[in-house]
Amino acid sequence: MTLELAMLVPHTPRMCYEEHAPTFQKELISGMHEAARIIENIQPDAIVIVSCHWLSSFDHLVDATSEHKGVLTAFECPNLVSDVPYYYPGDKQLASQLVQAGKEAGIRVIGVDDHTYVWDYGTIVPLRYLVPKQNIPVINLSVTWAASLEETYLWGKQIGEVLQKSDKRVVFVSSGALSHNLVRAPEKMPSLSEQALDRQFLDYLLKNDLSNAWSMLPQYSKNAGVESGGRHLAMLLGTLQDNYKSNYYGYGQSSGSGNVVITFELQHSNPTFKIKTQPVQIG
Repeated sequence: MTLELAMLVPHTPRMCYEEHAPTFQKELISGMHEAARIIENIQPDAIVIVSCHWLSSFDHLVDATSEHKGVLTAFECPNLVSDVPYYYPGDKQLASQLVQAGKEAGIRVIGVDDHTYVWDYGTIVPLRYLVPKQNIPVINLSVTWAASLEETYLWGKQIGEVLQKSDKRVVFVSSGALSHNLVRAPEKMPSLSEQALDRQFLDYLLKNDLSNAWSMLPQYSKNAGVESGGRHLAMLLGTLQDNYKSNYYGYGQSSGSGNVVITFELQHSNPTFKIKTQPVQIG
């Protein structure tokens, strides 16, 4: 029992209702369905998801509520995400273990147990695809503006250690975009320079070159305007080890942002797996 799977996924609001999603996001949607099938095959005991739209100011927050129930209308875009009900179980025990591990590492982590807290669309949109039956316990994590990338990476390391040692089968989901300099045109791709940066970062991930991906992240985040300042990526990189095989399922735009579906599957029988080297096709 361990961290069976990690993934980087989009949460663009136009994907909330699949039947209304634009054609240029169909590749992302197809990738999300593939990721959902992997989760269904794993049958995890819990999902831990960090959302770029749960923005905490000073402390890293862990949603330790025993059940998550509410109706979301997104503050930013009520015309796109409106009146969305959700009802997922939580995992108070695992959430408490994450909080304790963070505190023991000297990180400012607080558990939140409040049934009145309403989830954000960065959490709900991907879960509508990944866990459509709403039958897997979920723990939600914030991104923290006062925390540096280094601190966030360290927090990711603590999360990864807890999940690796857990007696539960867990999936970690990083919900957020790559390049993220938004424009008022949903069909617009990132600039050519931003796409090149996205492509290089994804190339490191697909080659399991986590060291260079981490080294690239600070400057990449600044130059490409990566969502949440790259914090969701720092947390993802912190959770991962070398015994995961990456798989790429698609890239697509949303108002000038670059979004991707990529999974990292635990290799039980071959921890030194063969590196996947196919190029990422963007644009």
